[in-house]
Amino acid sequence: MAENHYDAIVVGSGISGGWAAKELTEKGLKVLLLERGRNIEHIKDYQNAQKESWDYPHRGHRTQEMIDKHPVLKRDYPLNEQTQGMWVDEQKSPYIEEKRFDWFRGYHVGGRSLLWGRQSYRWSQTDFEANIRDGLAVDWPIRYEDLAPWYSYVERFAGISGSKEGLDILPDGEFLPPMQLNCVEKDVANCIKEKFNGQRHMFIGRVANITQAKPEQNRVDCQYRNKCWLGCPYGAYFSTQSATLPAAMKTGNLTLRPYSIVTQVLYDKDKKKARGVEVLDAENHQTYEYTADVVFLNASTLNSTWILMNSATDIWPDGLGSSSGELGHNVMDHHLRAGAEGDVEGYEDKYYYGRRPNGFYVPRFRNINGDNRDYLRGFGYQGRASRERWDREVAELSIGADFKQALSEPGQWTIGMGGFGEILPDHDNHVSLSHEVKDAWGLPVLSFSVELKENELAMRKDMTQDAVDMLEAAGVKNVRGYDREYGVGMGIHEMGTARMGRDPKTSVLNGFNQIWDAPNVFVTDGACMTSASCVNPSLTYMALTARAVDYAVKELKKGTLA
Repeated sequence: MAENHYDAIVVGSGISGGWAAKELTEKGLKVLLLERGRNIEHIKDYQNAQKESWDYPHRGHRTQEMIDKHPVLKRDYPLNEQTQGMWVDEQKSPYIEEKRFDWFRGYHVGGRSLLWGRQSYRWSQTDFEANIRDGLAVDWPIRYEDLAPWYSYVERFAGISGSKEGLDILPDGEFLPPMQLNCVEKDVANCIKEKFNGQRHMFIGRVANITQAKPEQNRVDCQYRNKCWLGCPYGAYFSTQSATLPAAMKTGNLTLRPYSIVTQVLYDKDKKKARGVEVLDAENHQTYEYTADVVFLNASTLNSTWILMNSATDIWPDGLGSSSGELGHNVMDHHLRAGAEGDVEGYEDKYYYGRRPNGFYVPRFRNINGDNRDYLRGFGYQGRASRERWDREVAELSIGADFKQALSEPGQWTIGMGGFGEILPDHDNHVSLSHEVKDAWGLPVLSFSVELKENELAMRKDMTQDAVDMLEAAGVKNVRGYDREYGVGMGIHEMGTARMGRDPKTSVLNGFNQIWDAPNVFVTDGACMTSASCVNPSLTYMALTARAVDYAVKELKKGTLA
Protein backbone atom coordinates (compact mmCIF):
# COMPACT_ATOMS: atom_id res chain seq x y z
CA MET A 1 0.00 0.00 0.00
CA ALA A 2 1.34 3.38 -0.96
CA GLU A 3 2.40 5.53 1.96
CA ASN A 4 -0.22 8.16 1.20
CA HIS A 5 -3.10 5.76 0.51
CA TYR A 6 -5.77 4.78 3.05
CA ASP A 7 -9.01 2.88 2.92
CA ALA A 8 -10.84 5.98 4.10
CA ILE A 9 -10.14 9.64 4.80
CA VAL A 10 -12.11 11.63 7.36
CA VAL A 11 -11.88 15.42 7.16
CA GLY A 12 -12.53 17.09 10.50
CA SER A 13 -12.28 15.68 14.01
CA GLY A 14 -15.28 17.23 15.75
CA ILE A 15 -18.46 15.47 16.85
CA SER A 16 -19.31 13.86 13.50
CA GLY A 17 -15.70 13.40 12.35
CA GLY A 18 -14.81 11.60 15.56
CA TRP A 19 -17.74 9.26 15.03
CA ALA A 20 -16.74 8.60 11.41
CA ALA A 21 -13.19 7.74 12.50
CA LYS A 22 -14.42 5.44 15.28
CA GLU A 23 -16.90 3.57 13.13
CA LEU A 24 -14.62 3.17 10.10
CA THR A 25 -11.63 1.93 12.12
CA GLU A 26 -13.74 -0.45 14.20
CA LYS A 27 -14.99 -1.97 10.96
CA GLY A 28 -11.40 -2.70 9.96
CA LEU A 29 -10.54 0.16 7.61
CA LYS A 30 -7.24 2.00 7.68
CA VAL A 31 -8.24 5.62 8.23
CA LEU A 32 -6.52 9.00 7.93
CA LEU A 33 -8.14 11.64 10.15
CA LEU A 34 -7.29 15.16 9.01
CA GLU A 35 -7.67 18.20 11.27
CA ARG A 36 -6.77 21.70 10.12
CA GLY A 37 -5.80 22.91 13.61
CA ARG A 38 -3.52 21.86 16.44
CA ASN A 39 -3.72 18.67 18.44
CA ILE A 40 -5.27 18.76 21.91
CA GLU A 41 -4.57 15.67 23.98
CA HIS A 42 -7.15 14.48 26.46
CA ILE A 43 -6.44 15.68 30.02
CA LYS A 44 -2.84 16.80 29.36
CA ASP A 45 -3.82 19.78 27.23
CA TYR A 46 -6.82 20.99 29.25
CA GLN A 47 -4.81 23.88 30.62
CA ASN A 48 -7.64 25.68 32.42
CA ALA A 49 -9.70 22.72 33.60
CA GLN A 50 -8.72 23.10 37.25
CA LYS A 51 -8.69 26.89 37.43
CA GLU A 52 -11.12 29.07 39.35
CA SER A 53 -12.09 32.60 38.40
CA TRP A 54 -9.48 34.12 40.71
CA ASP A 55 -6.73 32.27 38.84
CA TYR A 56 -7.21 34.51 35.81
CA PRO A 57 -5.76 38.03 35.66
CA HIS A 58 -9.19 39.45 34.79
CA ARG A 59 -11.33 36.88 36.61
CA GLY A 60 -12.06 35.02 33.40
CA HIS A 61 -13.67 37.94 31.61
CA ARG A 62 -12.60 39.72 28.42
CA THR A 63 -10.17 42.58 28.13
CA GLN A 64 -10.32 45.64 25.92
CA GLU A 65 -7.38 44.27 23.94
CA MET A 66 -9.32 41.06 23.27
CA ILE A 67 -12.37 43.06 22.20
CA ASP A 68 -10.30 45.12 19.76
CA LYS A 69 -8.68 42.02 18.22
CA HIS A 70 -11.81 39.91 17.88
CA PRO A 71 -14.68 41.83 16.28
CA VAL A 72 -16.76 38.67 15.73
CA LEU A 73 -16.07 36.72 18.91
CA LYS A 74 -16.90 39.79 21.02
CA ARG A 75 -20.53 39.57 19.87
CA ASP A 76 -21.26 36.82 22.39
CA TYR A 77 -19.89 34.63 25.18
CA PRO A 78 -17.01 32.88 23.28
CA LEU A 79 -14.66 35.79 23.93
CA ASN A 80 -13.24 35.38 27.44
CA GLU A 81 -10.01 34.53 29.22
CA GLN A 82 -11.06 31.00 30.07
CA THR A 83 -11.41 29.73 26.50
CA GLN A 84 -9.03 32.15 24.80
CA GLY A 85 -7.27 30.37 21.96
CA MET A 86 -9.96 27.70 21.61
CA TRP A 87 -12.12 29.74 19.24
CA VAL A 88 -10.85 30.67 15.79
CA ASP A 89 -9.00 33.95 15.34
CA GLU A 90 -11.05 35.75 12.71
CA GLN A 91 -8.01 37.83 11.74
CA LYS A 92 -6.27 34.69 10.45
CA SER A 93 -9.48 33.12 9.17
CA PRO A 94 -11.69 35.99 8.02
CA TYR A 95 -14.97 35.84 6.12
CA ILE A 96 -17.20 38.34 4.35
CA GLU A 97 -20.54 39.45 5.77
CA GLU A 98 -22.80 40.71 3.00
CA LYS A 99 -25.33 40.31 5.79
CA ARG A 100 -24.34 39.76 9.39
CA PHE A 101 -23.43 36.19 10.36
CA ASP A 102 -21.82 35.30 13.68
CA TRP A 103 -19.48 32.40 12.86
CA PHE A 104 -17.91 30.87 15.97
CA ARG A 105 -15.49 28.08 15.02
CA GLY A 106 -13.07 25.72 16.74
CA TYR A 107 -10.07 24.67 14.66
CA HIS A 108 -8.31 21.99 16.69
CA VAL A 109 -8.54 18.25 17.27
CA GLY A 110 -11.96 17.65 18.78
CA GLY A 111 -13.37 20.86 17.29
CA ARG A 112 -16.45 22.13 19.03
CA SER A 113 -17.00 18.77 20.76
CA LEU A 114 -14.81 20.35 23.45
CA LEU A 115 -16.92 23.49 23.55
CA TRP A 116 -20.51 22.41 22.90
CA GLY A 117 -23.50 22.79 25.21
CA ARG A 118 -24.07 18.98 25.18
CA GLN A 119 -27.86 19.18 24.94
CA SER A 120 -28.80 15.99 23.07
CA TYR A 121 -32.27 15.39 21.65
CA ARG A 122 -33.75 13.08 19.06
CA TRP A 123 -35.68 14.54 16.19
CA SER A 124 -39.31 13.45 15.86
CA GLN A 125 -41.34 12.08 12.98
CA THR A 126 -42.90 15.55 12.79
CA ASP A 127 -39.47 17.04 12.08
CA PHE A 128 -38.62 14.66 9.25
CA GLU A 129 -42.03 15.17 7.63
CA ALA A 130 -42.10 18.95 8.07
CA ASN A 131 -40.92 20.02 4.63
CA ILE A 132 -43.27 17.82 2.64
CA ARG A 133 -46.16 18.66 4.97
CA ASP A 134 -45.58 22.40 4.53
CA GLY A 135 -44.71 22.21 0.84
CA LEU A 136 -41.36 23.81 1.59
CA ALA A 137 -37.86 23.19 0.16
CA VAL A 138 -37.47 19.41 -0.46
CA ASP A 139 -38.55 16.32 1.42
CA TRP A 140 -36.15 14.52 3.72
CA PRO A 141 -35.13 11.21 2.10
CA ILE A 142 -35.35 9.50 5.50
CA ARG A 143 -37.85 9.25 8.34
CA TYR A 144 -37.58 8.82 12.09
CA GLU A 145 -37.73 5.03 11.88
CA ASP A 146 -34.65 5.05 9.61
CA LEU A 147 -32.63 6.85 12.26
CA ALA A 148 -34.18 5.48 15.48
CA PRO A 149 -31.85 2.45 15.83
CA TRP A 150 -28.85 4.67 15.15
CA TYR A 151 -29.98 7.16 17.77
CA SER A 152 -30.03 4.26 20.24
CA TYR A 153 -26.61 3.11 19.07
CA VAL A 154 -24.88 6.45 19.57
CA GLU A 155 -26.73 7.26 22.80
CA ARG A 156 -25.51 4.06 24.44
CA PHE A 157 -21.90 4.83 23.57
CA ALA A 158 -21.87 8.60 24.12
CA GLY A 159 -23.83 8.49 27.37
CA ILE A 160 -26.91 10.72 27.47
CA SER A 161 -28.56 11.39 30.82
CA GLY A 162 -32.24 12.21 30.79
CA SER A 163 -35.77 11.29 31.75
CA LYS A 164 -38.36 9.41 29.70
CA GLU A 165 -41.40 11.60 29.11
CA GLY A 166 -43.44 9.73 26.49
CA LEU A 167 -43.83 12.69 24.12
CA ASP A 168 -44.19 12.18 20.36
CA ILE A 169 -42.68 15.60 19.64
CA LEU A 170 -39.49 14.70 21.55
CA PRO A 171 -38.90 10.92 21.41
CA ASP A 172 -37.34 9.20 24.40
CA GLY A 173 -33.92 7.61 24.06
CA GLU A 174 -31.46 5.28 25.75
CA PHE A 175 -30.82 7.32 28.87
CA LEU A 176 -28.54 7.20 31.86
CA PRO A 177 -30.21 8.36 35.11
CA PRO A 178 -31.30 12.01 34.79
CA MET A 179 -29.90 14.94 36.66
CA GLN A 180 -32.46 16.50 38.95
CA LEU A 181 -34.45 19.71 38.80
CA ASN A 182 -33.92 21.89 41.84
CA CYS A 183 -36.76 22.75 44.21
CA VAL A 184 -37.85 25.89 42.36
CA GLU A 185 -37.73 24.20 38.96
CA LYS A 186 -39.81 21.27 40.22
CA ASP A 187 -42.54 23.57 41.51
CA VAL A 188 -42.52 25.68 38.35
CA ALA A 189 -42.75 22.52 36.23
CA ASN A 190 -45.76 21.31 38.20
CA CYS A 191 -47.46 24.68 37.88
CA ILE A 192 -46.92 24.82 34.12
CA LYS A 193 -48.32 21.31 33.66
CA GLU A 194 -51.39 22.16 35.74
CA LYS A 195 -52.07 25.67 34.41
CA PHE A 196 -51.73 24.60 30.76
CA ASN A 197 -53.77 21.39 31.07
CA GLY A 198 -50.86 19.06 30.50
CA GLN A 199 -50.12 20.52 27.07
CA ARG A 200 -46.80 22.06 28.11
CA HIS A 201 -44.00 20.19 29.81
CA MET A 202 -40.83 21.12 31.64
CA PHE A 203 -38.19 18.60 32.69
CA ILE A 204 -34.46 18.22 33.10
CA GLY A 205 -32.39 18.60 29.93
CA ARG A 206 -31.09 15.57 28.06
CA VAL A 207 -27.38 16.10 28.19
CA ALA A 208 -24.21 14.28 27.10
CA ASN A 209 -22.81 14.27 30.65
CA ILE A 210 -22.68 10.77 32.06
CA THR A 211 -24.27 10.19 35.45
CA GLN A 212 -22.82 6.68 35.73
CA ALA A 213 -19.17 5.85 35.10
CA LYS A 214 -18.14 4.16 31.85
CA PRO A 215 -15.01 2.27 32.96
CA GLU A 216 -14.66 0.60 29.56
CA GLN A 217 -14.06 4.11 28.17
CA ASN A 218 -12.04 5.35 31.18
CA ARG A 219 -14.77 7.92 31.83
CA VAL A 220 -15.89 8.96 35.32
CA ASP A 221 -19.39 10.24 36.03
CA CYS A 222 -20.05 13.98 36.11
CA GLN A 223 -18.58 15.84 39.09
CA TYR A 224 -20.98 18.81 38.84
CA ARG A 225 -18.16 21.30 38.32
CA ASN A 226 -19.80 23.06 35.35
CA LYS A 227 -16.44 23.63 33.66
CA CYS A 228 -17.20 21.52 30.61
CA TRP A 229 -16.04 24.11 28.09
CA LEU A 230 -12.53 23.99 29.63
CA GLY A 231 -12.11 20.29 28.86
CA CYS A 232 -13.11 17.60 31.33
CA PRO A 233 -10.22 15.62 32.87
CA TYR A 234 -12.78 13.09 34.10
CA GLY A 235 -14.13 12.43 30.62
CA ALA A 236 -17.57 13.03 32.06
CA TYR A 237 -19.00 14.62 28.95
CA PHE A 238 -18.93 13.25 25.44
CA SER A 239 -16.21 14.65 23.21
CA THR A 240 -13.91 13.35 20.52
CA GLN A 241 -11.06 13.31 23.04
CA SER A 242 -12.93 11.46 25.77
CA ALA A 243 -14.80 8.90 23.69
CA THR A 244 -14.54 8.41 19.93
CA LEU A 245 -10.84 9.15 19.38
CA PRO A 246 -9.61 6.69 22.05
CA ALA A 247 -11.90 4.04 20.57
CA ALA A 248 -10.51 4.65 17.08
CA MET A 249 -6.90 4.69 18.31
CA LYS A 250 -7.45 1.42 20.16
CA THR A 251 -8.03 -0.38 16.85
CA GLY A 252 -4.55 0.47 15.54
CA ASN A 253 -6.19 1.54 12.29
CA LEU A 254 -6.11 5.31 12.74
CA THR A 255 -3.59 7.91 11.64
CA LEU A 256 -4.26 11.40 12.98
CA ARG A 257 -2.73 14.34 11.13
CA PRO A 258 -3.29 17.79 12.69
CA TYR A 259 -2.36 21.09 11.00
CA SER A 260 -3.83 19.70 7.77
CA ILE A 261 -6.05 22.09 5.82
CA VAL A 262 -7.98 20.14 3.19
CA THR A 263 -8.22 22.43 0.18
CA GLN A 264 -10.11 20.19 -2.20
CA VAL A 265 -11.49 16.76 -2.89
CA LEU A 266 -9.56 15.24 -5.78
CA TYR A 267 -12.06 14.10 -8.39
CA ASP A 268 -11.53 11.50 -11.12
CA LYS A 269 -13.86 12.59 -13.92
CA ASP A 270 -13.41 9.32 -15.79
CA LYS A 271 -14.49 7.16 -12.85
CA LYS A 272 -16.86 9.87 -11.58
CA LYS A 273 -15.56 9.33 -8.07
CA ALA A 274 -13.18 11.00 -5.67
CA ARG A 275 -9.68 9.61 -5.45
CA GLY A 276 -8.62 11.49 -2.31
CA VAL A 277 -7.91 14.97 -1.01
CA GLU A 278 -5.35 17.73 -1.30
CA VAL A 279 -3.88 19.02 1.96
CA LEU A 280 -2.10 22.27 2.73
CA ASP A 281 0.12 21.86 5.77
CA ALA A 282 -0.79 24.75 8.07
CA GLU A 283 2.75 24.91 9.49
CA ASN A 284 5.12 24.48 6.53
CA HIS A 285 2.68 25.56 3.79
CA GLN A 286 3.57 22.52 1.68
CA THR A 287 0.91 20.72 -0.36
CA TYR A 288 0.32 16.97 -0.13
CA GLU A 289 -2.07 14.48 -1.70
CA TYR A 290 -3.68 11.56 0.10
CA THR A 291 -5.78 8.97 -1.67
CA ALA A 292 -8.55 6.73 -0.40
CA ASP A 293 -11.47 4.58 -1.52
CA VAL A 294 -13.95 6.65 0.44
CA VAL A 295 -13.94 10.20 1.83
CA PHE A 296 -16.03 11.51 4.72
CA LEU A 297 -16.39 15.29 4.95
CA ASN A 298 -16.96 16.32 8.57
CA ALA A 299 -15.18 19.66 8.67
CA SER A 300 -18.32 21.35 10.10
CA THR A 301 -21.22 22.65 8.03
CA LEU A 302 -19.65 25.64 6.34
CA ASN A 303 -16.11 24.31 6.04
CA SER A 304 -17.29 21.08 4.39
CA THR A 305 -19.17 23.22 1.89
CA TRP A 306 -16.11 25.43 1.42
CA ILE A 307 -14.09 22.32 0.49
CA LEU A 308 -16.75 21.21 -2.00
CA MET A 309 -16.93 24.68 -3.54
CA ASN A 310 -13.18 24.63 -4.00
CA SER A 311 -13.23 21.17 -5.64
CA ALA A 312 -13.78 19.87 -9.19
CA THR A 313 -14.16 23.38 -10.59
CA ASP A 314 -12.96 22.29 -14.05
CA ILE A 315 -16.15 20.19 -14.31
CA TRP A 316 -18.59 22.16 -12.16
CA PRO A 317 -17.67 25.85 -11.84
CA ASP A 318 -19.43 26.09 -8.49
CA GLY A 319 -17.71 23.03 -7.07
CA LEU A 320 -18.16 19.31 -6.46
CA GLY A 321 -21.78 18.57 -5.61
CA SER A 322 -23.08 21.77 -7.20
CA SER A 323 -24.93 20.24 -10.16
CA SER A 324 -28.29 20.78 -8.43
CA GLY A 325 -27.63 24.46 -7.83
CA GLU A 326 -28.19 23.97 -4.09
CA LEU A 327 -24.61 23.77 -2.82
CA GLY A 328 -24.08 26.66 -0.41
CA HIS A 329 -27.77 27.43 -0.13
CA ASN A 330 -30.39 26.95 2.62
CA VAL A 331 -28.19 28.08 5.52
CA MET A 332 -29.99 27.51 8.81
CA ASP A 333 -29.35 28.00 12.52
CA HIS A 334 -31.55 28.19 15.61
CA HIS A 335 -32.65 31.70 16.46
CA LEU A 336 -32.52 32.54 20.14
CA ARG A 337 -32.12 35.36 22.68
CA ALA A 338 -35.90 35.69 23.09
CA GLY A 339 -37.66 34.58 26.25
CA ALA A 340 -38.36 35.74 29.79
CA GLU A 341 -36.87 35.90 33.28
CA GLY A 342 -38.03 36.82 36.74
CA ASP A 343 -37.60 36.56 40.50
CA VAL A 344 -38.80 33.75 42.75
CA GLU A 345 -39.93 34.32 46.32
CA GLY A 346 -40.46 31.94 49.22
CA TYR A 347 -37.42 29.68 48.88
CA GLU A 348 -34.92 31.71 50.89
CA ASP A 349 -34.05 28.69 53.06
CA LYS A 350 -33.43 26.40 50.07
CA TYR A 351 -30.30 25.74 48.01
CA TYR A 352 -29.04 23.03 45.65
CA TYR A 353 -26.15 20.62 45.28
CA GLY A 354 -23.09 21.42 43.17
CA ARG A 355 -22.86 23.26 39.90
CA ARG A 356 -25.16 21.28 37.64
CA PRO A 357 -23.93 21.55 34.02
CA ASN A 358 -27.44 21.33 32.69
CA GLY A 359 -30.79 23.10 32.84
CA PHE A 360 -34.43 22.38 32.19
CA TYR A 361 -36.10 21.90 28.83
CA VAL A 362 -39.56 22.85 27.58
CA PRO A 363 -40.29 21.01 24.32
CA ARG A 364 -42.17 22.49 21.39
CA PHE A 365 -45.90 23.02 21.83
CA ARG A 366 -46.72 25.38 18.94
CA ASN A 367 -48.16 24.16 15.59
CA ILE A 368 -48.74 20.66 16.91
CA ASN A 369 -51.73 18.86 18.45
CA GLY A 370 -54.23 21.19 16.81
CA ASP A 371 -52.42 24.43 17.66
CA ASN A 372 -52.14 26.67 14.59
CA ARG A 373 -50.14 29.88 14.50
CA ASP A 374 -49.47 32.51 11.84
CA TYR A 375 -46.04 31.00 11.21
CA LEU A 376 -44.64 27.56 10.43
CA ARG A 377 -42.81 25.21 12.84
CA GLY A 378 -42.02 26.04 16.44
CA PHE A 379 -39.55 26.42 19.28
CA GLY A 380 -38.47 24.90 22.58
CA TYR A 381 -37.00 26.52 25.67
CA GLN A 382 -33.89 25.95 27.69
CA GLY A 383 -33.39 27.55 31.08
CA ARG A 384 -32.69 27.20 34.76
CA ALA A 385 -33.50 28.51 38.21
CA SER A 386 -30.66 29.41 40.56
CA ARG A 387 -29.62 31.69 43.37
CA GLU A 388 -27.59 34.75 42.50
CA ARG A 389 -23.85 34.31 42.98
CA TRP A 390 -21.15 36.32 44.72
CA ASP A 391 -20.58 38.43 41.60
CA ARG A 392 -24.10 39.87 41.68
CA GLU A 393 -24.53 43.60 42.12
CA VAL A 394 -25.71 44.91 45.47
CA ALA A 395 -27.10 48.34 44.71
CA GLU A 396 -26.94 49.66 48.27
CA LEU A 397 -23.39 48.49 48.96
CA SER A 398 -20.19 48.97 47.03
CA ILE A 399 -17.28 48.32 49.40
CA GLY A 400 -16.44 47.29 52.94
CA ALA A 401 -17.40 44.66 55.52
CA ASP A 402 -21.15 44.90 54.92
CA PHE A 403 -20.61 44.34 51.21
CA LYS A 404 -18.41 41.30 51.92
CA GLN A 405 -20.96 39.90 54.34
CA ALA A 406 -23.79 40.33 51.83
CA LEU A 407 -21.87 38.41 49.18
CA SER A 408 -21.04 35.55 51.56
CA GLU A 409 -24.68 34.51 51.49
CA PRO A 410 -26.68 33.19 48.54
CA GLY A 411 -28.56 35.80 46.58
CA GLN A 412 -32.16 35.85 45.44
CA TRP A 413 -33.69 32.99 43.48
CA THR A 414 -34.20 33.81 39.81
CA ILE A 415 -35.45 31.81 36.86
CA GLY A 416 -35.20 32.32 33.12
CA MET A 417 -35.99 30.50 29.91
CA GLY A 418 -34.81 31.27 26.40
CA GLY A 419 -36.34 30.00 23.19
CA PHE A 420 -34.61 28.04 20.44
CA GLY A 421 -36.62 28.58 17.27
CA GLU A 422 -36.50 26.79 13.95
CA ILE A 423 -35.22 28.67 10.93
CA LEU A 424 -36.78 27.55 7.65
CA PRO A 425 -34.63 26.43 4.73
CA ASP A 426 -34.56 29.25 2.21
CA HIS A 427 -32.59 29.21 -1.04
CA ASP A 428 -31.80 32.91 -0.66
CA ASN A 429 -29.91 32.29 2.59
CA HIS A 430 -26.56 31.25 1.18
CA VAL A 431 -22.79 31.33 1.26
CA SER A 432 -20.49 31.69 -1.72
CA LEU A 433 -16.77 31.43 -2.36
CA SER A 434 -14.97 34.74 -2.62
CA HIS A 435 -11.47 35.09 -4.06
CA GLU A 436 -11.32 38.78 -3.25
CA VAL A 437 -10.34 38.15 0.37
CA LYS A 438 -7.79 35.51 1.40
CA ASP A 439 -7.04 33.93 4.75
CA ALA A 440 -3.61 33.62 6.38
CA TRP A 441 -2.81 30.67 4.09
CA GLY A 442 -3.76 32.48 0.88
CA LEU A 443 -7.04 30.58 0.49
CA PRO A 444 -10.34 32.12 -0.63
CA VAL A 445 -12.97 32.75 2.05
CA LEU A 446 -16.71 32.39 2.39
CA SER A 447 -19.10 35.26 1.86
CA PHE A 448 -22.38 35.18 3.81
CA SER A 449 -25.81 36.42 2.80
CA VAL A 450 -28.11 35.07 5.50
CA GLU A 451 -30.93 36.71 7.46
CA LEU A 452 -34.07 35.97 9.44
CA LYS A 453 -37.22 36.02 7.34
CA GLU A 454 -40.80 36.95 8.22
CA ASN A 455 -41.57 33.47 9.58
CA GLU A 456 -38.84 33.62 12.21
CA LEU A 457 -39.65 37.22 13.16
CA ALA A 458 -43.29 36.27 13.74
CA MET A 459 -42.22 33.26 15.81
CA ARG A 460 -40.08 35.40 18.10
CA LYS A 461 -43.16 37.24 19.38
CA ASP A 462 -44.51 33.96 20.73
CA MET A 463 -41.08 32.92 22.02
CA THR A 464 -41.16 35.99 24.26
CA GLN A 465 -44.84 36.09 25.23
CA ASP A 466 -45.23 32.36 25.89
CA ALA A 467 -42.26 32.46 28.25
CA VAL A 468 -43.80 35.38 30.10
CA ASP A 469 -47.14 33.57 30.34
CA MET A 470 -45.60 30.39 31.75
CA LEU A 471 -43.49 32.14 34.37
CA GLU A 472 -46.36 34.33 35.49
CA ALA A 473 -48.65 31.32 35.68
CA ALA A 474 -46.08 29.69 37.97
CA GLY A 475 -46.12 32.68 40.33
CA VAL A 476 -42.76 34.13 39.34
CA LYS A 477 -42.45 37.81 40.27
CA ASN A 478 -41.22 40.77 38.21
CA VAL A 479 -41.37 38.73 35.00
CA ARG A 480 -39.52 40.46 32.18
CA GLY A 481 -39.88 39.33 28.59
CA TYR A 482 -36.99 40.02 26.23
CA ASP A 483 -36.08 39.89 22.57
CA ARG A 484 -32.41 40.77 22.50
CA GLU A 485 -30.11 41.32 19.57
CA TYR A 486 -29.67 38.08 17.62
CA GLY A 487 -27.41 37.53 14.65
CA VAL A 488 -27.77 34.39 12.56
CA GLY A 489 -25.01 32.03 13.66
CA MET A 490 -25.26 32.88 17.36
CA GLY A 491 -26.95 29.54 17.99
CA ILE A 492 -23.71 27.86 16.80
CA HIS A 493 -26.01 25.31 15.16
CA GLU A 494 -25.27 26.17 11.55
CA MET A 495 -26.93 23.68 9.19
CA GLY A 496 -27.71 23.19 5.53
CA THR A 497 -25.68 24.16 2.41
CA ALA A 498 -25.37 20.54 1.15
CA ARG A 499 -28.79 19.14 1.87
CA MET A 500 -30.01 15.56 1.62
CA GLY A 501 -32.88 14.80 -0.73
CA ARG A 502 -34.54 12.33 -3.05
CA ASP A 503 -33.60 13.91 -6.38
CA PRO A 504 -30.11 14.90 -7.65
CA LYS A 505 -31.72 17.84 -9.42
CA THR A 506 -32.76 19.45 -6.12
CA SER A 507 -30.29 18.18 -3.53
CA VAL A 508 -26.58 17.62 -2.98
CA LEU A 509 -26.75 14.31 -1.08
CA ASN A 510 -28.87 11.18 -1.22
CA GLY A 511 -30.52 9.33 1.66
CA PHE A 512 -27.23 7.82 2.82
CA ASN A 513 -25.34 11.14 2.77
CA GLN A 514 -23.53 10.38 -0.50
CA ILE A 515 -22.82 13.20 -2.92
CA TRP A 516 -24.89 12.48 -6.02
CA ASP A 517 -21.97 13.63 -8.20
CA ALA A 518 -19.34 11.52 -6.36
CA PRO A 519 -20.89 8.53 -4.54
CA ASN A 520 -17.74 7.66 -2.57
CA VAL A 521 -17.85 11.05 -0.82
CA PHE A 522 -20.10 11.27 2.24
CA VAL A 523 -21.09 14.44 4.12
CA THR A 524 -22.50 13.73 7.59
CA ASP A 525 -22.01 16.97 9.51
CA GLY A 526 -24.52 19.80 9.69
CA ALA A 527 -24.15 20.58 5.98
CA CYS A 528 -26.38 17.61 5.17
CA MET A 529 -29.44 18.90 7.02
CA THR A 530 -32.59 19.42 4.94
CA SER A 531 -34.43 21.32 7.68
CA ALA A 532 -33.46 22.47 11.15
CA SER A 533 -36.09 21.36 13.70
CA CYS A 534 -35.89 23.40 16.91
CA VAL A 535 -33.82 20.98 18.99
CA ASN A 536 -30.04 20.82 19.26
CA PRO A 537 -28.73 18.91 16.24
CA SER A 538 -25.51 17.18 17.38
CA LEU A 539 -27.12 13.86 18.35
CA THR A 540 -28.63 13.68 14.86
CA TYR A 541 -25.20 14.26 13.29
CA MET A 542 -23.85 11.35 15.34
CA ALA A 543 -26.66 9.02 14.27
CA LEU A 544 -26.45 10.03 10.61
CA THR A 545 -22.69 9.46 10.65
CA ALA A 546 -22.88 5.98 12.20
CA ARG A 547 -25.60 5.03 9.71
CA ALA A 548 -23.66 6.35 6.72
CA VAL A 549 -20.46 4.53 7.75
CA ASP A 550 -22.35 1.27 8.10
CA TYR A 551 -23.71 1.73 4.59
CA ALA A 552 -20.38 2.84 3.13
CA VAL A 553 -18.46 -0.15 4.47
CA LYS A 554 -21.07 -2.57 3.14
CA GLU A 555 -20.88 -0.91 -0.28
CA LEU A 556 -17.08 -1.02 -0.22
CA LYS A 557 -17.23 -4.76 0.39
CA LYS A 558 -19.58 -5.08 -2.59
CA GLY A 559 -17.09 -3.15 -4.70
CA THR A 560 -19.48 -0.37 -5.64
CA LEU A 561 -17.44 2.51 -4.18
CA ALA A 562 -13.78 1.64 -4.75
